[in-house]
Amino acid sequence: MFKSISKTLLTGFITVLPIVLTVYLLYWLAVSSERVMGGALKLVLPHDMYFPGLGMLAGLLLIFAVGLMMKAYIVRQLFGLWEKLLYSLPLVKTVYRAIRDFLDFFSPKDTPLGQVVAVTYNGAEVIGFITQTDEQKLPESFRGQDKVLVYIPMSYMIGGFTLFIDKQHVRPLKMSMDEAMRFALTAGITGKSSD
Repeated sequence: MFKSISKTLLTGFITVLPIVLTVYLLYWLAVSSERVMGGALKLVLPHDMYFPGLGMLAGLLLIFAVGLMMKAYIVRQLFGLWEKLLYSLPLVKTVYRAIRDFLDFFSPKDTPLGQVVAVTYNGAEVIGFITQTDEQKLPESFRGQDKVLVYIPMSYMIGGFTLFIDKQHVRPLKMSMDEAMRFALTAGITGKSSD
């Protein structure tokens, strides 16, 4: 009886937790943007023009404006100078670079970086993501070997392996990055979604 109750509770917990965490993250983002941007707007706007939610709306517009500005060459150059400054600060550079590299991996690009692949190893195949195809960005000792860098995520963990693999052992897959990451991180238990 206790086994049945605990199994039912665990099923309910596993069902509810992703929903709760997603809603909480969205709530936290909305409240944080409202607090920061709303506070700034209250200082600038007349009291009767401000309404709840205006800070969140201003935050979204600001993020959209930054995205638009990053399309301009001069803004990208100025941002590059700012990043050089961050990369020169001892503790900041480690944290910032790790976050930046992780987010760059998932950002939309026209290049094959992040392409979902199957890597063959000892007769088995694992899902991975190509992280680097440009030889000039590899360490000098790895250049000229007709290989690619592939990130292999670990199931149910934050982490994985980055492997330098011969191109002949890599096969492209028809899966989106989100779909492949979800499949790999859940060890395939959820299956490949049809959406």
